[in-house]
Order: sequence, then structure tokens, then C-alpha cells
Amino acid sequence: MSGEARQRLSGELRDEPAESFGQLTPEQLESLADALKRERESRAAGLGEAAEEALKLVPALARGPVRRILFR
Repeated sequence: MSGEARQRLSGELRDEPAESFGQLTPEQLESLADALKRERESRAAGLGEAAEEALKLVPALARGPVRRILFR
């Protein structure tokens, strides 16, 4: 595995990649790291949207304090 590509993939996985990832080319590793990053960002955005929708159930006067408590 390319050292830089391996480090980037490790960062996205938040762990060391399995030995079998050594069979991939640096370009494939980069592509996989990009896909993992996009998926993580997409999920985070989805969670943010869901949280904002859930706040609509909280009475208007309490939304500010509840938002501060939940999203410090």
C-alpha cells in the first residue's frame, strides 16, 4: 500500500485497514477513502436535518435553549 494512501484510508476508517487492502492500487485506496468521507458527510448532514425537524416538535420558546443543550 502507498504510505500516503494508507494513512488517508486509516483516517477515514478510524482504524488500520485489513491486510487485504494491500492488494489495491493507490488510486483505488484514494477512491475508497473519498467514498467513505462522502458517506460520513452525507450521514452527518442527514442527522443534522433530522435533529432540526425534531426541534419543530419543541415549543417555540424552548427551542433555543434545547438547541444549545443538544448541540454544544
